[in-house]
Amino acid sequence: MVLIDKQKYTSREEQRLQEDRDRVKYWKRWGPYVAERQWATVREDYSENGDAWSYFPHDQARSRAYRWGEDGIAGVCDTHNLQNIAFAFWNGKDGFLKERLFGLSNPQGNHGESVKEAHFHVDNTPTHSYMKFLYKYPQKEFPYQDLVDENARRGKQDREYQIIDTGVFNENRYWDIFIETAKEDDDEDELLFRVIAYNRGPEPAPLHIIPHVWFRNTWSWGYDKSEKPSIEQNGPLSIKTKHEKLGQRYVRFAPSPAVGDSQEDVVPQMIFTENDSNNELLWETKNDQPYVKDAFHRYIVNKEKDAVNPDRKGTKFAAWYAFNEGEGVPPGECAVVRFRLSRKVEPFVDEEVLDDIIEQRKAEADDFYYHISPLPMSDDLRNIQRQAFAGMMWTKQYYHFVWDQWANGDPGLVAPPPGRKHVRNQQWKHLHMDDILSMPDSWEYPFFAAWDTAFHCIPLAMIDPDFAKRQLDLLTREWYMHPNGQLAAYEWNFGDVNPPVHAWAVFRVFKIERKMYGRQDLDFLERARMSLRVVS
Repeated sequence: MVLIDKQKYTSREEQRLQEDRDRVKYWKRWGPYVAERQWATVREDYSENGDAWSYFPHDQARSRAYRWGEDGIAGVCDTHNLQNIAFAFWNGKDGFLKERLFGLSNPQGNHGESVKEAHFHVDNTPTHSYMKFLYKYPQKEFPYQDLVDENARRGKQDREYQIIDTGVFNENRYWDIFIETAKEDDDEDELLFRVIAYNRGPEPAPLHIIPHVWFRNTWSWGYDKSEKPSIEQNGPLSIKTKHEKLGQRYVRFAPSPAVGDSQEDVVPQMIFTENDSNNELLWETKNDQPYVKDAFHRYIVNKEKDAVNPDRKGTKFAAWYAFNEGEGVPPGECAVVRFRLSRKVEPFVDEEVLDDIIEQRKAEADDFYYHISPLPMSDDLRNIQRQAFAGMMWTKQYYHFVWDQWANGDPGLVAPPPGRKHVRNQQWKHLHMDDILSMPDSWEYPFFAAWDTAFHCIPLAMIDPDFAKRQLDLLTREWYMHPNGQLAAYEWNFGDVNPPVHAWAVFRVFKIERKMYGRQDLDFLERARMSLRVVS
């Protein structure tokens, strides 16, 4: 409950937070925890010299299975990143699907690493009962090489060359793709998805919308002896997903309304593969599976019909909606895709009910954020603050790192070069991280940084003090904090020096919760005091 003029007000979103706090319902089981970039991170680097940027570049990401996480556009997953849902698009011109956000690595950018996309974190609530993401996708071929070449030509004194500078958005020849996710009011495991793509250009244009559902690869490393997860088709527009830890779930897709002069609904093609590396392409060795991670790119873009599994099963799935009838979607009109994730066996998706639930969750988000800031404020300022909160929510990410496994390699793979364990972080052998953390940025900095976290927790405490306290607690736990009392800095160098801001953040979060919610968590203060007494 928020205190307004010393009066208590509890919004529906705050009720959900209370239910989650009391463990009545697990409202935060599903959230925007999929990274926007997993390639070229330290966790995925198994090189001898520690050159993470070169060891796992963007061009390999569509073909190579990740070891420590996943990435995608507007991705949603469970708190352990086991089952993922994200979105891919194709304009009919690119050489591969737009499956993840593109950007330059640190050596490529004239100002270091930089995402080269137009995407926006529009809205998100603390329980992720409502989420909204905007991606602007060019109708022309995406200028991958131009962005690489021009930024390489420019020096440190020059400004960055951004996607808007390439001219690819001229004449408004792009798609505004709004991706919304909502949860049912009485069931935290019922997720509803709606994608609305508007043609902003002056002419008709084709668009392919391709929702992905897949499992993080936990089976290739030689540890997991449990049953391999599976995805299989169980109806004309339905799949069943099965995971030993998550149980069974169903994803059901609705036919999309016709666009333009067409009278026919757009029915998705259901395609399946495995979330395994394409060894033949990457390393010229035999594939472990006949169907591999990059199958959908090859099937849709390259027309390789044998790239996907004809038995309609695997660990990675896509529903391919092709809005390319005639000349495509007329200017000013939109293409719409709807589907839901559920534990229930239901025959179809009721589009009107789905839309109503999404609108209800949006209205509840409006109510929640209005009462977070009850003081007089212009609509523009309210919107700025709300989108800032949305950015904080969208940059929550699953972070997984176990030093021993990372340094010594996995029994299911060839051992890494012996010198790599001495490149960085050799004094942090106790690390075992498997949590949802607040990231500085989900593309440019998809890893936690201790002193950034301290500052993140100040605004986080305004909307979700429990999550803010959890972040500050985690960094002082024995599987994070060094035995000598040092806080882990960030993955490039966990032993780097941190400004002394953690204690300040603890006290500020305590005071914000007390002032805004009338709760005084003295146990949190005491835990922090005991831990910070040993901080070096």
